[in-house]
Amino acid sequence: MPPSRPSTADKRRAFRALHESGCFVIPNPWNVGSARYLEGLGFKALATTSSGHAHSLGYPDGAQSLDVVLAHYSEIADATDVPLNADFEDGFGKTPGEIAANVTKCIATGVAGLSIEDSPQNSPEPLYGFDEALARVKAARAAIDKAGGDVVFTARSEGFIRGRPDIDETIRRIKAFVAAGADCIYTPGIKTREHIEATVKAAAPKAVNFLNSGSFGFTVSDLAGMGVRRISVGGSLSRVAMHAFIKTATQISNEGKFDGFADLISNAELNKFFAADRKNRP
Repeated sequence: MPPSRPSTADKRRAFRALHESGCFVIPNPWNVGSARYLEGLGFKALATTSSGHAHSLGYPDGAQSLDVVLAHYSEIADATDVPLNADFEDGFGKTPGEIAANVTKCIATGVAGLSIEDSPQNSPEPLYGFDEALARVKAARAAIDKAGGDVVFTARSEGFIRGRPDIDETIRRIKAFVAAGADCIYTPGIKTREHIEATVKAAAPKAVNFLNSGSFGFTVSDLAGMGVRRISVGGSLSRVAMHAFIKTATQISNEGKFDGFADLISNAELNKFFAADRKNRP
């Protein structure tokens, strides 16, 4: 008989414990199959990817509705037994009141953590102004506390991927977000040891998430040595899958060749994994 599955509260406690010491990788699935396979590989937590999920449904990143992403979070959280962090983009709201209401909806999906960006979606402005960004962080923190406070809150500063790679302004925001109650800090786009270590120092004693989505040359051990607590990969795994698909399909279309099918994992192997996975769940 399969063991009982962990409750949402169990997963939230486990996620919070992961942020207290050490360093862990939190890979980003884009659907139930990829989530369950990553869980089967032994990863202790997962995180959604807005770009990976959007592209799988034929949308550009940032074009999905609040209802679509909330349904996605619920689906992944229900399908897996490890904590799930929600890439909640800019919170799908402009005002602090809208942020608080939407964060409350996000918590109700069963996620163990969520992140809020300081960059507006689909806007020519790369970042919210400092005061506005801080007010949004405070609103998210208040909504989480009102819901029980057990969801891990990650505040993101997006300057290095939004055309504003200013480390001084990033550190200013990090310190303010930590003071406002962020449990974890995420500054995607930083790439150098100097910037990583500066981010860790500015966020201390709170955890830092590093986006390892390119060939930066850093291993898990390297990043742990710099003080990074959490390592995510963003949409990179989903792009690996899409890249292989596009490359192979393009070769079939342009050259009439099927070389991309060489050395594929077999249907039987995938069937075996997912059959065993289902047997182990009530």
